[in-house]
Amino acid sequence: MFGNQEDINLNLLVTLDQNYFPRLQVLLASLKINNPGECFDLYLLHNHLPEQMLHSVRNWCEAAGYGYYPVQVEKQLFQDAPASSRYPVEMYYRLLAPQLLPQDVDRILYLDPDTLVINPVAGLWQTDLKGNLFAAAAHTGKTEFANGVNRIRLGVEHDYYNSGVLLMDLALGRKEILPEEIFRYVDEHRIELVLPDQDLLNAMYGQRILPVDDALWNYDARNYNNYMVRSSGQYNSKWVMEHTAILHFCGKAKPWKPGYFYRFGMLYQHYEQLAVRSWEGF
Repeated sequence: MFGNQEDINLNLLVTLDQNYFPRLQVLLASLKINNPGECFDLYLLHNHLPEQMLHSVRNWCEAAGYGYYPVQVEKQLFQDAPASSRYPVEMYYRLLAPQLLPQDVDRILYLDPDTLVINPVAGLWQTDLKGNLFAAAAHTGKTEFANGVNRIRLGVEHDYYNSGVLLMDLALGRKEILPEEIFRYVDEHRIELVLPDQDLLNAMYGQRILPVDDALWNYDARNYNNYMVRSSGQYNSKWVMEHTAILHFCGKAKPWKPGYFYRFGMLYQHYEQLAVRSWEGF
């Protein structure tokens, strides 16, 4: 366990641009609904979000009883970083959170804005990292073939971890995660990087990741059938609703876009409606 959690806010990190602002609204609404009585400090890493959006988040957090700490990332910090349309500077934000966030923040839970929180997250927050930089889940519902391809492609032996949900030891990261090393790796390995930020996490720090159960903490919403097979039928919809804390709507298909056909799309749309009510007036 991570010390005494009484009266300690859970630090939450989100990075996004203005196109994903509606996703942040849904994520925060789901977090508040399913973590009653829990206090969060929200750290928002961004590159010049409109002031109206920042003001809206501030007002919502105040009403929710959450701390709110927006951090605008200055472009000059990444003037030496390899960047392009395929490698935007935003891809570095989560890995460089130890350097970008206040020095007194030692631990944080990063969530992609396309996640949905449907049960308490305190269990993940309290995980003993055992000297690792991160805790993360590999999407084991996918085929071992895909996992093997990623191992060969990146030259690693561990599972391929998803970067959409990360528990991070920032204090340790400030000592071990160096911007210049990340920039150098990108410059030297551009051709191998398919999902750049996720590939960087696995290639550079995969040996420093504590595995956690994806069925609980980073459930790939595309892979319901695979979870059912893997669990011999135990991980049905009822089990997910009772046990899974974080649903992750990975991939190009999204439940807020037309034509989404995967399971849990209607659940996400339900939370969209709840978010409209939650954010009304903010």
